[in-house]
Amino acid sequence: MKNQALLNAIIENAIDGIITINEKGIVESINPSACRLFLYNPEEVIGKNISVLMPSPDREKHDSYIESYKSSGIPHIIGHDRDVLGRKKDGNIFPFRLGVSEVKFEGERIFAGFIHDMSNQKEAENRLMQYTQHLEELVKDRTQTLNETIEALTVTQEEVNNTLEKEKELNKIKSRLLSMASHEFRTPLSTIQLSTSLIQRYSENTNNPKIETHILKIKSAIANLTAILDDFLLLEKAESNKIALQISLFDLQDFIREIIGELKLLTKKRQKIINIPNTDNNLVNLDKNLLKNCIINLVSNAIKYSGEETEIELWTSINSTTVTINVKDNGIGIPEEDQKHLFEAFFRAHNTGNIPGTGLGLHIVSRYVSLMNGSISFKSAIDKGTLFTIELPRL
Repeated sequence: MKNQALLNAIIENAIDGIITINEKGIVESINPSACRLFLYNPEEVIGKNISVLMPSPDREKHDSYIESYKSSGIPHIIGHDRDVLGRKKDGNIFPFRLGVSEVKFEGERIFAGFIHDMSNQKEAENRLMQYTQHLEELVKDRTQTLNETIEALTVTQEEVNNTLEKEKELNKIKSRLLSMASHEFRTPLSTIQLSTSLIQRYSENTNNPKIETHILKIKSAIANLTAILDDFLLLEKAESNKIALQISLFDLQDFIREIIGELKLLTKKRQKIINIPNTDNNLVNLDKNLLKNCIINLVSNAIKYSGEETEIELWTSINSTTVTINVKDNGIGIPEEDQKHLFEAFFRAHNTGNIPGTGLGLHIVSRYVSLMNGSISFKSAIDKGTLFTIELPRL
């Protein structure tokens, strides 16, 4: 009796459902867990065929399963777990795992079914499957988008490559034209220069001021054209990578004094170029030709864009790693809206008016400074002048 009571207590309190049927498929017992799963009271199930708890087509076939086992003795589900579907009292279908055992008691065969609810697990599996399908669709969409993007990028890359090749060809043609035009113009300019000098000599005794005035205008125009051609040639060399650095050791202060001596011929009435000496060690390893062009260009601009009786300051500083060159004027300054374009080829600020120039000088300076692995910067304000600063590595 004590063992029977213990067994009943275990069955009554089991987490999983337990149902027993006889060999005719009639329910003989059902524990509380099974009742909760199927939503039946015990009296509604006990005495009825177990098929009442099954959905179609298992409902109609269950009795034939039992008869087949009784006649053949071959178990199909006994001793094995299998996932099946159950039908609740309200008609809802739910999944569970069924294990069936056969027990012989008092000459009769009793089948015990152990039922483990799989609803939560199946629901989680379904959610996981839906999420997986959603991810697969996203991956498919993203893959398609990526493939379309790659195709578009490939087409764009081909177009860019074609454009670059055409641009290279155009640059080569432009460089050849610039070089040819510059050289071809230089010959007639030299002839005009020579003829002008001869006319000036022949007219010395005529004492006609008008002739002298026109000769000076011709010489000024020749000088301007020659400067333009020089700028074009320098640009062509810079853009076609024909410039090779020629580094040499020299005294920077002596070098600057020589340049200032040449530039004094260009100054306006009572303009002064003030060189502030650097008392430090002035020996540097740089490209003299490129540096000379940069300094001449900056000081020439300072002369050109400053008025009479103004001062142009030029000073340097040298430390263990850097050579710094500063050129400062008190001229017209650079409008703020033009400053971002200042080093672009052929660009001229809007306030230059009728002052001659090609817009190439600063572009060439920036290219030369870059070739020397340096940098150029400036500060400027309208009618307050401009300060240019070149910083170069001290080799």
